[in-house]
Parts: sequence; C-alpha cells; structure tokens
Amino acid sequence: MHSEFEFQPCGAKTALSAKSGRVIFLLLIAFGSVRAQAQDWSARAKKLVGKMTLQEKIEELHGLRDSVHLRYVAPIPRLHIPALRIANGPAGVGPADEIKQKPATALPAPISLAATWDVKLTYRFGVIIGKEAKDLRYGLLEGPDVNIARVPQCGRTFEAFGEDPYLTSRMAVNEIEGIQSRGVIADVKHFDANNQETDRMKIDEIIGERAIREIYLPAFRAAVEDAHAGAVMAAYPKINGVYCCANGELLDQILKKEWGFRGFVTSDFWAMHSTVRSAMAGLDLEMPNDQYFGAPLMKAVEEHKVPMSVINDKLVRRFRTMMRFGLFDHPMKLKPIPARRDGEEALRIAEQGMVLLKNTGNELPLDAKRLHSIAVLGPYAARAMTGGGGSSEVVPLYTVSPVDGIERRVGKKVKVLFSDGRNISKAVELAKSADVAVVMVGDFETEGKDHPLTLRGNQDSLVEAVAAVNPHTVVVLKTGSAVLMPWVDNVPAILEAWYPGEEDGDAVAAVLFGDVNPSGKLPLTFPRRLADLPANTPEEYPGVDGVVHYSEGIFVGYRHYDEENIKPLFPFGYGLSYTTFAFEHLAVVTYETSFKDNSRQALTVSLDVTNTGRRSGKEVVEVYLGLPSTPSIPQPPKQLKAFAKVALNAGQTRRVRLTLDGHSLACWDTGRNSWTILPGTYHVMVGSSSRDILLQSSFVVPKD
Repeated sequence: MHSEFEFQPCGAKTALSAKSGRVIFLLLIAFGSVRAQAQDWSARAKKLVGKMTLQEKIEELHGLRDSVHLRYVAPIPRLHIPALRIANGPAGVGPADEIKQKPATALPAPISLAATWDVKLTYRFGVIIGKEAKDLRYGLLEGPDVNIARVPQCGRTFEAFGEDPYLTSRMAVNEIEGIQSRGVIADVKHFDANNQETDRMKIDEIIGERAIREIYLPAFRAAVEDAHAGAVMAAYPKINGVYCCANGELLDQILKKEWGFRGFVTSDFWAMHSTVRSAMAGLDLEMPNDQYFGAPLMKAVEEHKVPMSVINDKLVRRFRTMMRFGLFDHPMKLKPIPARRDGEEALRIAEQGMVLLKNTGNELPLDAKRLHSIAVLGPYAARAMTGGGGSSEVVPLYTVSPVDGIERRVGKKVKVLFSDGRNISKAVELAKSADVAVVMVGDFETEGKDHPLTLRGNQDSLVEAVAAVNPHTVVVLKTGSAVLMPWVDNVPAILEAWYPGEEDGDAVAAVLFGDVNPSGKLPLTFPRRLADLPANTPEEYPGVDGVVHYSEGIFVGYRHYDEENIKPLFPFGYGLSYTTFAFEHLAVVTYETSFKDNSRQALTVSLDVTNTGRRSGKEVVEVYLGLPSTPSIPQPPKQLKAFAKVALNAGQTRRVRLTLDGHSLACWDTGRNSWTILPGTYHVMVGSSSRDILLQSSFVVPKD
C-alpha cells in the first residue's frame, strides 16, 4: 500500500493551496468580514469607554478578591459591562473564581500532550478545556503554559511542552485555537522566561538577546501571530534587571508593537511591583486584586503621571477582546460536563503521549492469555496520577486506578497482586511469585518549588530489588519531567506514562497489553547525570544572590548535548514502538534563490515512511536543520524545524511532504538587531529522534 500525506507545519506562512478561484474568493470575503467585525468591536469598545467615569475605569483594571471571589473582574451593570470570571487551565479547568473548586476532566499533563507530537490531538485537548470552562461559565482560561524547560528540575515542567521552541510553538498554537473555538479567551503564560520556581518572585534572569529571541519568545510569538491568543500573562521574574510586569520592551515594544498583539496583558497573581511603570510598560489588568492598579493608579492619573489615553487603551483592549468572544452579548449558561465523553478523549490523549523508552527482548506488550499472575507494585500503582500540584491542579470528575485498570484488562483468570512498595520485602515476595512485575514509580511536581531528578524515598531501591528477583520487570514512570535511572540497565522495559490524568489505569493497561501501540516521543532530554545538564553551575541554576545567568545562551536541551557531544540517557524526540518503520527516498526542494525571513514557502522536505512490522502504528517524522555557524553567530548542530505524525498499517507506505517557511532558516543577529538568514550550506536531517538521523540532504543559500 502506498499513499501520500502532506503536512503543513501549523503556523507556517504557507501559500494558499485552494483548488479553485471560488474557494480563494470565499476566503477573502470571510477575511474581510472578520476584519470588519474587529473594527466594529474596537469602535464599540471605544464608545463604551467614553461613557465611563474615572472610578469605573479603575475598577475594571484589576481583579476582585474577597470572601466570595478568587479570580474575578467585577461587572458594571450601569453600562452593561459583564463580569470576567477566570479559571486556571493548563491541564483542565483548575482553580477558578469560586472558593470551592468545581470538578472537571483531569486531562493528562501538558508534557504528556507534547509527547504525542500530534497537533490534531492538541487541538482536541484545547477544545475539551475550552468547552468545560464555558460550561462552568468562565470567560478566560489561564493557559496554556508555554515556558521552555530550560532546567528539568523546574517544578512546573509538567505544565508546559518541553525544551524545544518549535515543538512548544506548534503545541501552543493548536491548543489555543481549540480553547478559543469554544468562545473562551486563552491567557498564554508566563511572559517571559518563567523557567524555575526557586526564587521565582524575585529572581533576576540575565539572558542574552539572541537566546530570548530564539528560545524563550517563539512560542509566545506563535500564540499571538498564528493563534491570535486573546490574552497574555506577564510573569514573576526580572529579565535583565526589569520585572516582567513592568518591562516595556517585552510588553509594549515586542508584544504590542512588533507582533501587533491586539488583546490584553494580565499580571500573574501578585507579580506586580509598581504602578506607574507597569501601567506605562503595557500591563492592562492586575490580578488578583487592586494593590497597584486600584487607588495608587487613580492617584497617578489624577497627578498626570499616567495619561488617560493609556488607561483607555487598556480598557478598549480587554472589552474588544471580550466582545470578540461573545462575552458581552451571549451570557454563559451553567451546563453539566459530559464526564464520560470527555473522559474518553482524555484516555486517548494519555495513551498517545506515553513513551516506550526501553523494550529489550520485546518484553512488551504483555499477553494476558499467557499470564497466570502479575504483580503491580509501587507508590504510583495505588491511585490515578491525575496531575501535578499548584494552580493547575484539577479536581477530577472520576478516576481509574492502575490496579483497577489492569484487573479489568486481564480478567479474572489472571491474579493481580498489589503492594504500594513501602515494605520492599513484601513487594519482593510478590514479585518472586508473579509471572511479570510492573513497578510504578514517579514524582509529584508542584508550582512554587523545584524538585530533584532523583526519585524520592525508596523508589530506586524498590526497582532494583524487584528486578533482582524477577527478570520480567516492567517499570512505568509517572513523572512530570526527566528523571535519573540508576537501574536502567537492570530492567528490560521502561514506559514513561507522565501524569496520565483521570484515566490513568485504563491508559497504562492499554499500552502495556498492546491494545494501543505506543507512539509518544520525548519532548525533553533525559540526562544520565546532573553534570550533563546545560545549566549545571550554581550561577546558572538556581542562581547566586538572586541572580541567575543564562550563560548557555541558545544551547538549551538537545542543542547543548549535541554541541558538547554528550550522550544522554534518552534523547529529545526519542520513543520506541511495537512495530518498526523505515524512512526512504528523501527529496528536498527549495523555492527561492534569495531566501527571506518572511517568505511563505522556502522549501519542502518529502520522504517515504513505511511500517515494516506486523502491527499498525504511528511514527513521528522529525525534520532538523543545521544552520551555517559563524564565530559571531554560533549554531547548534541541529534544530527542530518541522514534524508530522503518521499512522500506518502493517506494510503500508506513505509519502510525507513537509513545508518550511523562510523563518525556519533565520537566526537572530544581535549586531543588526533583527532576524537574518545567513549564506552558506544548510543541512537537512530527517529522523525518528534527535539522535537517530536516518536521511540527510543539504542546500545552499547564496550570498546577496
């Protein structure tokens, strides 16, 4: 079987591929209609602001936090301005306006979503969150979190999409589009470089301009320019001496002027440190209360330190955005959440995000028909790992424990033995008597503090002890980030399940027993040791005397490992399958003789992908570019620039074609303070991970 599959990287400014002039004509009409609507919303918002008193204007520039409300901007009934009710939401609808949090679907952690490398599934993830937020009557969702995993120890690594700016950008765009398709505003966060929880409220991050542009800003730019996010949340830290909430270069110059952002900027909770400076820098809404944008802002306006035009712009931005999402004209109605239907989608996402890290001797998938007993062991086997801690925590509508999921899958003929592993001797005895031992270990990451990469308590000892008595030991990891594995050589199979959400038990069972062929790929590098990390000195992390130096520059994640020729435990983009794949017949076609950063179509990369095994499965085609390196603009050996996830039946071949735009070739030139495409040879590398490059080609960008 042979078929063709064309993949346009989401957000790439590719030319229209409509098959008829009529389609193009209709698209232009639709675009004109949207632009007209935007003009109407702006005019309506300006007219509304013109009717407001100064007191009313100030009341609309901050949240209201009291014994009733937690995330809430008050209404003004006189002018028919509705309240803005807010919920957190990186992994499902989390803490919100109410004191008592409402249950919602506990989706897999965003790091698991990133591991799917599936943009369509990511859109569905966003749809679920947006739909449930709307059903619970929340108009703004604080998410997604698109901060780069600069250090895997960050306590919120599980909340975001990993270490690569391109992968993070594509995940962000699709999730935002899914959320906002339901009429809910996405508040993309945390702008910018909120990359550690240690000293997050005061840390001063010293970051070079090139690293900011190439590593820490791209996902936000894609969220604004491609997904048209309605809101952006300013972060806690300082960047080069200036707090993000008062950083005019970030909020006003880059976000609003350079990128053309038309939405509004909120503060993270209690992230502000000034009134006039934040107001003039471009912050539009203080959360959760009125410490700086209440009475102090009123006084600043009256003393002419903040012009009324600045105040009006903040209000127009928010009202215009709320009108765009129907929050003025279509009041939300409380509706029940379809728990089982949304749970089924959560299950599918969890299954697709699991990464098979090791499978010596085809230990997996397990065959229930050949088993008499299975020992399910460890602290993460007792109950569903629904997510990490902090403001992203979801109260699940229901949960499926790992033991229940496995018992349901194997049936009554297979005896399931369970121990939480606190008593290692007991766990070892169960493992000895079982055909297979499944050890579930993990971590619990949370906002507010960072974490070590070693498993806590006796978990490493538990794995070692069980593996010593049962050669058929399978380790299932429930982690929100990379983890060190001193026992990696002693077990035949390792499955990274992340935080699977409320459907933990059924999802893990489906992959262990082969009902689902694992197809996840790592969105961040797993190191062999802490010394191998890009930021491995106290000055680089967690910082000294309140200052942290991003001295690794753009060499974050796999860029660092490649540049320093360090072998990771498991590389970025890595993941095994129960079948095998072959890549063949690479073709690279360039479309320009003089490449430009804003060109819509610079080149296409096409190849045949064949499922050479006996099971249907999915493979991720990863396209990396090696850019010309110069002493003033050094480049890593490779950078991810496109990817596609392809489903193939056994024996099936598909031709995959990916299009890259001009910006894929660009790097930030600090000397010129702009994006530039360097002349020279560009290497195209296609593989199934960053360290498994299967096909290569090159092309030349000539000098001007």
